[in-house]
Amino acid sequence: MPALTQDRNTSRRDGNQVEPPVAATTRIWGGSIVCINAGGYAVPGATATTLKAVGVAEGRADNSAGVAGAIRVRCRKGPHRFANSAAADAIALTDVGSDCYIVDDQTVAKTNGTNTRSVAGKVFDVDADGVWVDFR
Repeated sequence: MPALTQDRNTSRRDGNQVEPPVAATTRIWGGSIVCINAGGYAVPGATATTLKAVGVAEGRADNSAGVAGAIRVRCRKGPHRFANSAAADAIALTDVGSDCYIVDDQTVAKTNGTNTRSVAGKVFDVDADGVWVDFR
């Protein structure tokens, strides 16, 4: 392309918000962990080794009657609080800075569950109400 000769409306993203297309027959609840599956589509967080966490759904995305990519889900990156796993898989303050793993769309654990869970993100903080996970 030749150099500009007038102003250009250049799209931009701040890197903290993404809008991946949603998998077919899938519902993602607002506030849930959102992942990308092996096909490149957004799905709710779940115990699986093939998921890549991308952030937290800013609202509900209901593609339960649609084909893959029919809608998109707006996700936010950065620290968000989720439920802590239990017993030996509970995350503690000593785990801040470590990876944590997806149990379901609202719960994270300290371990990969004997290689059955994908990484959610880094433990940002832990408090009485749960685990702050940094999605970057």
